[in-house]
Parts: sequence; C-alpha cells; structure tokens
Amino acid sequence: MRSRFVAAVVAGCLTLVTLVLAAQQGQTPPTQTPPATVQRGQGTGAGTGPVGQFQGRGGRGGGPVTIKAARVMDGRGNVMKDAIITVQGSKIVSITQQAPANPIDYDLRDATVLPGLIDVHVHLNWYFGPDGHYGSRGGALAGYQADAIQRNVRDMLMAGFTTVQSVGAATDKPLREAIAAGVVVGPRILTSIAQIMGGNNTPDQLRERVRQVKAAGADLMKFFASGSIRDGGKMDVTQAQLDAVCGEAKALGMRSLIHAHDPASIIASVKAGCTEIEHGVFADDAAIKAMADAHVYFDPNIGLVLQNYLENQDKYFGSGNFTAEGFAAMQAALPLQPVMFRKAMAAGLKMPMGTDAVAGAHGQNAREIVARVAAGQKPMDAITGATSLAAESLNLGDQIGTLAPGFEADIVAVNGDPLQDITRLLHVMFVMKGGGVYKR
Repeated sequence: MRSRFVAAVVAGCLTLVTLVLAAQQGQTPPTQTPPATVQRGQGTGAGTGPVGQFQGRGGRGGGPVTIKAARVMDGRGNVMKDAIITVQGSKIVSITQQAPANPIDYDLRDATVLPGLIDVHVHLNWYFGPDGHYGSRGGALAGYQADAIQRNVRDMLMAGFTTVQSVGAATDKPLREAIAAGVVVGPRILTSIAQIMGGNNTPDQLRERVRQVKAAGADLMKFFASGSIRDGGKMDVTQAQLDAVCGEAKALGMRSLIHAHDPASIIASVKAGCTEIEHGVFADDAAIKAMADAHVYFDPNIGLVLQNYLENQDKYFGSGNFTAEGFAAMQAALPLQPVMFRKAMAAGLKMPMGTDAVAGAHGQNAREIVARVAAGQKPMDAITGATSLAAESLNLGDQIGTLAPGFEADIVAVNGDPLQDITRLLHVMFVMKGGGVYKR
C-alpha cells in the first residue's frame, strides 16, 4: 500500500510520505467545537482509541454499534424521534424506536442525528503560507504543504463534512487515495484533479484536455466560462469551447461543473449541456430560467467564500487579483447574493450545498447552510441540500447523504434541534464516517 503512495509522490502529486509519517506519529485532529456531551453505554461497545482510529468498526468483536438520539433526520425531509441507529461495519443496518438487544454504545441524549454533511465545492490545496499570507506557499519548508492540506481535510471532517468535492488540483488524487486507505484522516473526496481554462485553446485541444483529466483519475470536469468576480465575472470563452468540454465530458460519462458568474456564461453553459453551474452572482431571470428549464444543478456559494476573503483580506492582499479593486468587487457582490438565491429558490432550482472553501474557510463550511436559511430557505430544505441532494448531484444518492438501511454509516450529531436553530450545525459534536467514529 505504501509503495502506491510513494509512487504518487514520485509523480509529483503530493508529499504523501509526510502524511503517512504524521499519521504514524498519532497526530489527531484539533477539536474546534465544544466538547461532545456523549454518554456511552457501560461495559461492551466500540473501542476507545484515539479519535480517527475507526472506533466504530468492530465493536464487540465485529458486532453491531448502536447510536441513540432524540431526533434522527434522514436527509430527505423526515424526522424520527427517540430513535436508535444500528451500524454494522461501514453500513447502517436499521433505524428503529425499539431498544436493541445489546446496550447502547453512543447515547446522544437530546442531540439531533443527521447524515454526514456534503460540500460539493471546496479547494483542498488552498492554505496560508508560513508567514500567514496566501501566495507564500512554504515550499522551502519540508512537509509544509502536506501538513497544511492535511489540516484542511481534518478540519472539515471534524466539522461534520464526511464527503467533499474538490475542484481541484493534482494533489487531490493521492490525498483521496490516502484517506480511502485510512492513512490520513479526512472526508471522502471526489476531485476534478485540474481546472480547465478556455484561453486560446481550440475545441479539439479542450476535448483532449478533458480526456487527459479523465485518464488521470478525475471524478468530474471543472471549466471556467467566466472571469473571477474580482475581474468582473464576464463570459470569456466561446460557445464552441463550452460545447467541446461539456460534450466530451458527457461522452466520457463525467459530470461537468462550470464556473459562471454572468447571464451570458450561464446560458451558454446550459446550452452546452453542463451538469452544474457554480456561483452565478449576476444571474438574471433569463439565466435562472435557462437553468430551471434544463434541470441543471446550481451551486450559488452565498455564505462563506466572499465573506472569508473579506475577513482575511490582509492575508490575501497582493496575491494575483486580490487587489483593492478586487476586494471592492467582492464587497459589492455580497448584497446581490441573497436576492439571486431567493429568485433561484422561487424557480425551483436544485441547489446542492457548496461553499468554494479556500484558505481560511476549511471547517467553517456549515456557514453556507446558515446563510441559506437567513436568505429565506426552510431549515429542512437547507439540510437536504447538504445531504441527500448534494449526494444526488455527485451521482452518489444511493450510497451517502441519507440515513437508511444499506447506506454508508456517515452520521453526525449536534446538540438540540437545528430546525429550531440552524446555527447548531456550526457545532458538530459527533462524527462517524463509514462506521468509524472520529469525534465524540
């Protein structure tokens, strides 16, 4: 197994040796939320090793593990009170209100249990350098990049995000494999491996680029149809370029996520047959109607990314287009976001929860859910957007995002009832991913 990771390092993807050493040294994720008020059953039960060592697996010598809570939200709009979830290995085997034959392993009392949260748009490779600034990557310090990325994924898992979609960087691929193998602590990862730009590329060149990322192991394709919000967000590619990348992705069985801010880029992306539109700050009625008519997914990112940039302005300033004009453009876009979001809701758009989490934002992903509720979305719909709908958008709707028998045991819990106070989701007290308990 280790040779597989070393090979990835040699290929120039990521210094996985550092990740492996960190894991072997017993580094555990920092807990940023209040201590969990979890009452474990007496006697038998899941293991009590360090957080992140798959404590939920093999309880009672491979027997089932049980979790009890005041409320169980299934991720599809249903709530069961005073319910007990039974997990065997990595799967949920039952959810019932009847007491199990064995003692309860995790009695969460007045907590609400829900599916592991999903973020469909993150950037795992964004971090602040050793001097605290973005753009100062710490390349001269051995292992700095690997440590920073590992911290990003730990922070998101500890915040209750058991699956994320990174769009994307070459470093995502070996990290995806290391997490899947249990060497690194983090959420399940899907990745585009690269971000494809139009530029002066011909349609044939772009088709070849899509084939390349597919061959490299990408789960999806990411393409830019407009400029950054800091540069005005205008469409900067041709319809032929969009047709090429989205058409080739579809032919290869890949999903296509398109960065598009203005109406022209959104409408052109929909026409090209893309799967999902990202951002859409300047989406007008025509762009929203185009998305609705085509039944594409729309991930607006209204609650974290711009706010995080502005909160960390001193750390970003001076890198690329992070200029005074760029920050002014982001500040001006803030009041447009909730208005656009409400129009998208009224049109019935399918909006899986994504944050565009970058340096400074990893682990704060649930702020997007809170912002959606503040903008007028019902709390249950916002939770669905971060669970079953997000899973559906990843083509994983039959595996994750729902609490039901046969689904992966990705289970998180918060104190109280998030339907009454959505900010509860900012303080996750219990995290299980694939049957392994990482936070309790």
